[in-house]
Amino acid sequence: MLFTQIEFGVFFGTILLALVYLKNNTLRKTLILAASYYFYSYWDYRFLSLILISTSVDYLIGMKLGQTNCLSQRRRLLLCSLVINLGILFFFKYCNFFITSFQAALGSLNLNLSTLNIILPVGISFYTFQTLSYTIDVYNRKMEPCTHFLDFAVFVAFFPQLVAGPIVRASYFLPQLQLFHPFTKENIHLGTRIFVVGMFKKVFVADRLAMFVDPVISNVNAFDGTTVWLAMLAYSIQIYCDFSGYSDMAIGISRILGYDLNINFDFPYVAKSIGDFWRRWHISLSTWIRDYLYIPLGGNRLGQMRTYVNTFIAMSLCGLWHGAGWTFVFWGVWHGLALIVNRFWDRIKPVPLEAGFVSVLVSFLSWATTMMVVVVGWVFFRAIDFAHATTILEKMFTFGAGVSWMHPFVLFVLFGTFLIHILYDFKLTRLHLLPINAWYTPAIVLCFVWLVILFYPKGFQPFIYFQF
Repeated sequence: MLFTQIEFGVFFGTILLALVYLKNNTLRKTLILAASYYFYSYWDYRFLSLILISTSVDYLIGMKLGQTNCLSQRRRLLLCSLVINLGILFFFKYCNFFITSFQAALGSLNLNLSTLNIILPVGISFYTFQTLSYTIDVYNRKMEPCTHFLDFAVFVAFFPQLVAGPIVRASYFLPQLQLFHPFTKENIHLGTRIFVVGMFKKVFVADRLAMFVDPVISNVNAFDGTTVWLAMLAYSIQIYCDFSGYSDMAIGISRILGYDLNINFDFPYVAKSIGDFWRRWHISLSTWIRDYLYIPLGGNRLGQMRTYVNTFIAMSLCGLWHGAGWTFVFWGVWHGLALIVNRFWDRIKPVPLEAGFVSVLVSFLSWATTMMVVVVGWVFFRAIDFAHATTILEKMFTFGAGVSWMHPFVLFVLFGTFLIHILYDFKLTRLHLLPINAWYTPAIVLCFVWLVILFYPKGFQPFIYFQF
């Protein structure tokens, strides 16, 4: 069930109507949990068992961690959580990937393994990281274990962000479940506005850009270099609007219900360094990688060379998290190398220039370099394999001949996106951030709704990050 489907409107409207009459917080959470399980089961009820296993295991391990001070026992409990959760994730997401990748080596050992008929459960990467963050935080005594199974189950399965994030921390969300959240006019207005903006990003921008991007990237040899460049720039906006659109809708739905989720995107394409890009892109994942992988590896505490190694490992695994394919791994490696260069440059760069033409020029070149790194990275993210990625890059950087296709809608979106980011960079944000008390906000929101209805896609258009 997608947020953009009519079925979801009926589903969510029914929940809201029921919650209006439920004044007991326990009953409200029970309804939300039942709705969350139904929401997930709507895709494939068989995989609901995986969520139940993850929920039960980590709830019990959290309780046990709260009952013992024995370090060896606590380590065994944490290891148990890691093995079970990552084991399930590995089997469903990476088993066939590693069988295929190492088939030649296995064949030399007379081990002829064939791939398995495995369906990837939607959202498994997101809720696995979410439950792991809970057990790790309890192990490190950064939070007390949850003593109410209902609260923990809602935390794991909360339907707005269950299948594509944001990845929510238990320390942030569980305290909210202890309070009764009545419907308020402010939450309904703000949540609806955020939801509509997210749907506009997905339906009007991302899905329509896909109509240009997919034919070009799928038949890249047929088009000239300029068109391929335009397609990759369009894809950069498509994936941003698709994923941030989902995050906005999840945040908006949660706010209507009275719950708060962390922001997941903060205008990443204004970044003037790759480090700044990752502080703005998929924030819930980048901070998870930082807190639960990069810092435990040693972070930047063990010398410069070890910092580079830790950065490389963290980003390589970040790439693998995104997909079971070597192109995704390379995408992570590419960003890891870029972050290493970024960190090295920060150490040796000259003193910042005072405001003036040269300073503006340096700022622009920093932004342009960052965007070049990001767009080239998206080539590997979008390509089906390395041969496909190589063909795309050859077209982009040799400007090979072919059909020229300058789609007016794509040019309009590129110009509009550039203008919005320029306004943001100059802190002229009041118009496009749609303040809730501004007179023009209702008119723009209604315009977005009209455009969504007018350009609603005829076919099934899943969110890009559902595959992760």
